[in-house]
Amino acid sequence: MNAMPVALLLSIPLAAAAATLFLRRRALIEAVHLTAAAAIFLSAAFLGRDVLAAGRLSFFHGFFHADALSALVTLLTAMVFLIAAPYTVGFFRHPAAAEGASPGGKDIRNYHALTHLFVFTLLAVSLTGNLGLMWVALEGATLASVFLVAFYGKPTSLEAAWKYAILGGVGLSMALFGTILTYYAAHQATGGETWEALNWPFLASASRSFDPLVMRLAFILILLGYGTKAGLAPMHTWKPDAYSEAPVPVAALMATAMLNCALYGLMRFSLLAAPAAGAAFTANLLALFGILSIAVAVPFILVQRSARRLLAYSSIEHCGIISLGLGLGGPLGPLGAMLHMLYHSAAKPLLFFCAGNFQQHTGNDTLRKSAGGLIHVLPVTGAAFFAAALAVTGTPPFPLFLSEFTILRAAFARGMLWVALLVVALLVAIFAGLFSHVSRLVFGPRPDLPRGDLNRWTTWPLPVLATALLVISFWIPAPLLALVEAAAKTLEARP
Repeated sequence: MNAMPVALLLSIPLAAAAATLFLRRRALIEAVHLTAAAAIFLSAAFLGRDVLAAGRLSFFHGFFHADALSALVTLLTAMVFLIAAPYTVGFFRHPAAAEGASPGGKDIRNYHALTHLFVFTLLAVSLTGNLGLMWVALEGATLASVFLVAFYGKPTSLEAAWKYAILGGVGLSMALFGTILTYYAAHQATGGETWEALNWPFLASASRSFDPLVMRLAFILILLGYGTKAGLAPMHTWKPDAYSEAPVPVAALMATAMLNCALYGLMRFSLLAAPAAGAAFTANLLALFGILSIAVAVPFILVQRSARRLLAYSSIEHCGIISLGLGLGGPLGPLGAMLHMLYHSAAKPLLFFCAGNFQQHTGNDTLRKSAGGLIHVLPVTGAAFFAAALAVTGTPPFPLFLSEFTILRAAFARGMLWVALLVVALLVAIFAGLFSHVSRLVFGPRPDLPRGDLNRWTTWPLPVLATALLVISFWIPAPLLALVEAAAKTLEARP
């Protein structure tokens, strides 16, 4: 088995973070950032190829583990980082991005170093085969992203970072207790007392003999803990503040890659808990929190007055849709969830980039009636913003329609007509609210602002991403589709 892709995936961001701290020229910092993003994506692609060929890979006595599910989440993390890398260059070249920071100076070096550390921790979440180390990696992701949320040092940024740190810490504390209870159940069933007793393959092989009561309590704690990290309602309250205060590329990473990794932790534990606690127990909880998250997002989207907070509530909605798909189970539920994770990871960064361009050009991100005319002052951004809004609300022919329809089919297949009808009603309300806000912002009266779209780094990624979204609506590369289907089958295997 070739361990090189895993070694590269973990060493590249660490090396890039270390190198960035010693660089002084902005051009070199940007070159390291772009090169690292490309290298990480290529390494993730090679890992996916190896997993498709071998089925399952294990390295270093099981401490690192890759199957189709972990390879898919790793690839999506690398993809989002690659998508965000060129935009990051242009974002920090814009004078409005400084806001007290010094472009090319210490603040920007710290930003890039922290971003690479953040990506390292996210990659470690999906690559580790040890559930204790997975918790450590998610805790590291929280620490790195807290400093990124507080990057500008404004009172609102510090408040958002503090709220995120407190709620994230409470959530991860519950997840730690859930991990300890899982170790206790494994020890009671097998007598294993080594660190390797928390390795995923070992636990999976013995999960049927775990104490059901202990595993039910463990899964509830994990659901509350990692659900806080993912932003499932009602543990979502940190998201709007953090997403509106973090630099735009970081907000895009948090809304997609970090969300995926937190849900990955939930998936792993659901596979462990289901044999002992009962598949219906874990499935019903995932579906319940999924529906609750979609429902909670509706009123806040309808009355929202901030573009980036609007996107935060949209992420809460999509987190709920993925959780619902996992809870519905069968062959269609997990497949819809994996497709939705893929499509959301491609669509949401485009929305954040458009919102970032809008905010930099106008000096605010208000959605009030006085804001509008984006298509006149930022024509490329305005057109992409409108297309991305259609995509993220699941409008045909964009791909999220396919994944949402697949999840609805799973509900129909299980005879849960009321669930399907409720979700459709909630999605229609979300579509109406988000479409109303974005259409007014894009096509409203022309404001008294100069024409923009002059920065190629923040402009050309938008039509490229929009085109890619449209392409994958009709065609997914065969290896990627095979990886998605294999990941879904891994989850489908839950008893």
